[in-house]
Amino acid sequence: MSDYSVQINWSGKDSLPDSSADKIISGADFQTEFDQIETDMATKADINGNATESFSCATPASGSDTTVAATTEWVNDAIAAAVPEAFPVGSVFISVVSTNPATLLGYGTWSAFAQGKMLVGIDSGDTDFDTVEETGGAKTHTLTVDEMPSHAHDVVGMTSRQDTWNEPILSSVALAGEDTGSTTTDSGFTVATGGGSAHSIMNPYIVTYMWKRTA
Repeated sequence: MSDYSVQINWSGKDSLPDSSADKIISGADFQTEFDQIETDMATKADINGNATESFSCATPASGSDTTVAATTEWVNDAIAAAVPEAFPVGSVFISVVSTNPATLLGYGTWSAFAQGKMLVGIDSGDTDFDTVEETGGAKTHTLTVDEMPSHAHDVVGMTSRQDTWNEPILSSVALAGEDTGSTTTDSGFTVATGGGSAHSIMNPYIVTYMWKRTA
């Protein structure tokens, strides 16, 4: 049995006034109390280790300001009331980790959103961007004739002449003493070039996870 130190606050109460000579508490009265305490303590076993106790209690009413024990449910409700959800239904959550926001934030139902697409702010004055969740655009594009810049190609002209004997002279310069005959200017086309393939119109990008809260 371990040694114990006991402090007793004694309070004697009776019907006698404080000035009465009969109002006496003797040392024997104190000794009797100490003997009883010693006997009680000697019969108690030492307690080693840790003692735990589980208990349950009713959840206080929301907003309660009493001394009733606060349950986990009450604490969670109080936190939710004090800190409104940062992402209401319809919000888009962007992250670089694949964990569903329901796990990260602890609330809501979320679905993957805008796979393979970039986000654009709504513009009521542009029919391409005047409706929420409207989609459009492409990664590549092939130019039409109207979309090509205005341009011209140089053509090397060929002047042909025929002499009086209907023999063609494929030269723009007449030789000395040569019958120049009639002269005409031919027209033609340049040699075709270009492959007509689509070209990339992709903006610079960085890939993230995007989620939309649905409930």
